[in-house]
Amino acid sequence: MKKFYVTTAIDYVNAEPHIGHAYQKIVADVLARWHRLRGEKVKFLTGTDEHGQKISRVAKEQGMSEKEFVDKMAEKFKEAWDKLNVKYDRFIRTTDKDHEKFVQEFIKKIKKDIYKGEYEGLYCFGCERYYTEKDLVNGKCPFHPDKKLEKLKEETYYFKLSKYQKQLLKLYENETFVLPKERRNEIRNRVKEGLDDLSITRTNFSWGIPFPLEKGHVIYVWFDALLNYLSGSGEKQEFWPAEVHLLGKDNGWFHAVIWPAMLLSAGYKLPKTIFVHGFLTFNGQKISKSLGNVISPTYLSEKYGVDSVRYFICRNFVFGEDGDFNEKVLVERHNNELANKLGNLISRVSALIEKNGMEKIENKLLKKLKLKEIESCIDDFKLDKALNSIFEFIDICNEYIQKKKPWEAESQDREKVLYELADSIKAIAILLWPFIPETSEKIAKQFGFKINYEEINKPIVVKKIKKGEILFKKINE
Repeated sequence: MKKFYVTTAIDYVNAEPHIGHAYQKIVADVLARWHRLRGEKVKFLTGTDEHGQKISRVAKEQGMSEKEFVDKMAEKFKEAWDKLNVKYDRFIRTTDKDHEKFVQEFIKKIKKDIYKGEYEGLYCFGCERYYTEKDLVNGKCPFHPDKKLEKLKEETYYFKLSKYQKQLLKLYENETFVLPKERRNEIRNRVKEGLDDLSITRTNFSWGIPFPLEKGHVIYVWFDALLNYLSGSGEKQEFWPAEVHLLGKDNGWFHAVIWPAMLLSAGYKLPKTIFVHGFLTFNGQKISKSLGNVISPTYLSEKYGVDSVRYFICRNFVFGEDGDFNEKVLVERHNNELANKLGNLISRVSALIEKNGMEKIENKLLKKLKLKEIESCIDDFKLDKALNSIFEFIDICNEYIQKKKPWEAESQDREKVLYELADSIKAIAILLWPFIPETSEKIAKQFGFKINYEEINKPIVVKKIKKGEILFKKINE
């Protein structure tokens, strides 16, 4: 059986989950569901990043131990993903004992590429990383320009990142290794300029995995965090290598440079694709703690409905580019596409079948569904285009019902037309299941079919169908 292993970045638990985190998790869930639908053996890994000095600082500010704090925060992330119907196979935490053990064994495995030294440089506590002068924007951290960089000096162990420059540049010749193309080009150009070796231990705090080669050192939080993709890939790493890592562009350097170098050093196979997506703003504003509850995934799903939030995220953004989570546009898409187009089609067809029944014939309408195009779009991470094609077919079905007028007494072949529409609804619901699973499952129950990819081309069974609840009530704002 073909396997599919998808991972997300694990979220740093110093702050509450927001819609920017949810964006990535929903896309990963869509991909995992899609590959399950296609009959593949799937593993979907997500989780939380729980070590580092920043966690220590926030925990102390809240009067808690680090463990108490990370336990509380990990639950908040789990609750958010549960609310959004994100069905991961494992929620990994970097404080999990199996992960900590794996990290220490990995360090021993790459011992040949580790040496002791001293590091002095500019450190951003927001990123938990050192920056060189060339990495700065106007002398400040590109991701935390409001935070002052601190000059630190400490004894450290280094990983020989510079040793892998040529091998990394060779990897970037593969057009699917880092996507999208623009991100790959940015990273390749920076690697061409040369690589510094990476400081991988810290001595000025203790909240981290102990470094196995010398007491008093803890492993750098990023070096520890990246290894979750391996430690979480199964008891014997049977799902490794990953088919795709999903991550935001602030994490691109770690995943597209440091991570493959670590794998090369330890002799592991490399992931197939590292997909670096853009950032979201919220109603035109940069996502920040000050926006508070308005960007909570739980709040948004309760306000608009889980499937409406999932649909909007996948339909409204080109995955890979920056986007704006605009509530006004979400409402417009909910009303115009989910309620008027999809919901209205289901409502009208089910009501007419309840009244008139249906008669089995060959469904010629289904030939207008661009199935191969939809498959190709999802496999290429073009979720917006896949949904566009599905809704093009929904439009065709709505036009067909208007043209054939099966509600009129003198309508010829009424029951045959309704059969074609019911059979087409089956295909639509199956294809929409990865995106809006709750809605698709309601439609499947109402029309009497299973959510199974092979069912798309199997004729729907003639049976009694009743008009159900309104799938998407209009939102008035």
